[in-house]
Amino acid sequence: MTDSKINDLNLDALFIGDKAENGDLYKELLNKLVDEHLGWRKNYIPQDKNMISPEEQQSPEFQDTVNRMRKVLDDVSNRIRTESVPWHSAGRYWGHMNSETLMPALLAYDYAMLWNGNNVAYESSPATSQMEEEVGHDFATMMGYKNGWGHIVADGSLANLEGLWYARNIKSLPLAMKEVTPELVQGKSDWELLNMPTDEIMKLVEQSGEKLDELKAKSARSGKNLQKLGKWLVPQTKHYSWMKAADIIGIGLDQVVPVPIDEHYRMDIDELEKIIRSLTSDHTPILGVVGVAGSTEEGAVDQIDKIVELRHKLQKEGIYFYLHVDAAYGGYFRTIFLDEDNNFVPFDQLKPLHAENHVFTESKDYIKQDVYNAYKAFSEAESITIDPHKMGYVPYAAGGIAIKDVAMRDTISYFATYVFEKGADIPALLGAYILEGSKAGATAAAVWAAHHTLPLNVTGYGKLEGASLEGAHRYYDFLDKLSFKINDKTIEVHPLVDPDFNMVDYVLKEKGNDSLADMNKLNHQFYEQASYVKGTLYSKEYIVSHTDFASPDYGDSPLPFVESLGISEADWNSVGKVTVIRASVMTPYMNRQENFDYFVPKIKVAMKEDLQNIFVAETTKQLSSAK
Repeated sequence: MTDSKINDLNLDALFIGDKAENGDLYKELLNKLVDEHLGWRKNYIPQDKNMISPEEQQSPEFQDTVNRMRKVLDDVSNRIRTESVPWHSAGRYWGHMNSETLMPALLAYDYAMLWNGNNVAYESSPATSQMEEEVGHDFATMMGYKNGWGHIVADGSLANLEGLWYARNIKSLPLAMKEVTPELVQGKSDWELLNMPTDEIMKLVEQSGEKLDELKAKSARSGKNLQKLGKWLVPQTKHYSWMKAADIIGIGLDQVVPVPIDEHYRMDIDELEKIIRSLTSDHTPILGVVGVAGSTEEGAVDQIDKIVELRHKLQKEGIYFYLHVDAAYGGYFRTIFLDEDNNFVPFDQLKPLHAENHVFTESKDYIKQDVYNAYKAFSEAESITIDPHKMGYVPYAAGGIAIKDVAMRDTISYFATYVFEKGADIPALLGAYILEGSKAGATAAAVWAAHHTLPLNVTGYGKLEGASLEGAHRYYDFLDKLSFKINDKTIEVHPLVDPDFNMVDYVLKEKGNDSLADMNKLNHQFYEQASYVKGTLYSKEYIVSHTDFASPDYGDSPLPFVESLGISEADWNSVGKVTVIRASVMTPYMNRQENFDYFVPKIKVAMKEDLQNIFVAETTKQLSSAK
């Protein structure tokens, strides 16, 4: 468990820095850790002879090999420095979900790599396996689970796959009980068995005692009853990993049903209820519903509390679904609502708590009541995806999942005797309860170090999340009503939606030109100018990302925004998509007004130059065509 209390934390001390301001500190700490590792090697049975002699080290072959290694590493450095994105830049990079990563996480990762621990088995990585077990409990506590569990995975896609794995196995167990332990489900129809609440299923699992393995053998794991389990409902803002998960886990893509979103890009709860009632009226069960907290395109937070309310309402009618929250992006944001004792703070006490802990630099209403309500309801979900390598500011690859009840992991477990002994009294049998096999202990060390440096509450991570959120609002306000005069054209900037979290999207539009196709073309051209597509990344002064909101995925949810720009519904129906510039504002430095004000004029100049380049290229193209 992380330390829950900390004196006023200075975020600037925890990053290498935009201009490597803390570079010497990083080198000092890294050298110290490397020296400790080298000493550890030397002091293990110190009387053992050296395997590499001084004479060999001085031989021509040895020196030639060292020189070859130096050259290869020089080439590695050259290629990475030439082709990498300067995502560390505080006010220049406004693109994908990359930013500064926490120095303690980097150092712990560097250090733990020297041991090359493999967390699949305790005997190969006692130290980092314990760290991962503790991190898993951190995940569960952060999500409000009283008896939960969790672990690190490679990324959010695998965590989502595990969420569906849990749902599939657990929801199929009552049908298995009908065969193996019929006395536990006597008198219940198949429909009732397929709509059993998860906590009721887990109580019956506990009663099954030594027959659990037999139950699992008759569950969906066997390949039986997969089509009976019903539909998996996801919002239109879903991450593409859900389609992969349904494919891999055997549910099938036809069982994945998209739920429309509203104009705020959140799941439409009324539409969700309509879909569920339509399906269940034909006796098609609902395997589960996914709510998203921090969609990867808009940063939208679905109303998890409303999904929970709907589930309670439907449960009284004999309908129940598994609930998974995909908070891969937004999971760590829950820390901004937690006090030092991990209590979810009442909404009316948030502002004083944030002021006391200097979460924001200004006293503004950055947090929406409905976003607060959504995060408060996390503890009602059966499982939650959370990625440390996103808003946890930990280096890749570090995803994560938390489950509500530690006993749930028994429904998916496998045991390999050569890796771990079933029933062994050790802290973690990770490999038995996870999808992956071999996995880096260094990742666990990195996440553990981050959690112990920044407590998972308002005094630690809450401040980091707050800095990101405040920076996003500054960026949104800056873009609102921004315009540029390019020759005889006026190019206006229109932000998409007031952010729930720290994702800010916007479009560029030529004033007086209400063609959606032309607007999309302009935005794609701007993206090319301000990204890796054209020119050298390292010389760019403003870097962005982009995406398309297309009707096959989004339906008509972008229509209100498109119409607000003067574009007709007929044009939307004809084109069927809107291209937007997208920024995940993860920088921890743009919360301060003086820092943001420093970059504002520079961003304006860069944006105008990119637009001028677009129109110069267009004019040149037209002249060439005329000839």
